[in-house]
Amino acid sequence: MFRPKLPDVPTPPTTTVTPQQTQAPVASAGRPVVPYVGIGAGAVAAVVVVGIVLTALLAAVAVSAASVAIAAVVLRSLANGAHKR
Repeated sequence: MFRPKLPDVPTPPTTTVTPQQTQAPVASAGRPVVPYVGIGAGAVAAVVVVGIVLTALLAAVAVSAASVAIAAVVLRSLANGAHKR
């Protein structure tokens, strides 16, 4: 009865792909091909120490939150027990 009229699908234009010509890198005399990045051992150690400190802080926050939740449950049960008597 009611059928939607679909648009005609256009055919994509045909394009020819030409392979790219690449040149082999020429090795320079005495210099490495990879650029030298001057990251010293001190920078790596600093990143490791910062990671350890942040992990310890996260663990401390998690332990504190758990202890506060336990204390809240205990206080609530004490308060409810006092009202029932």
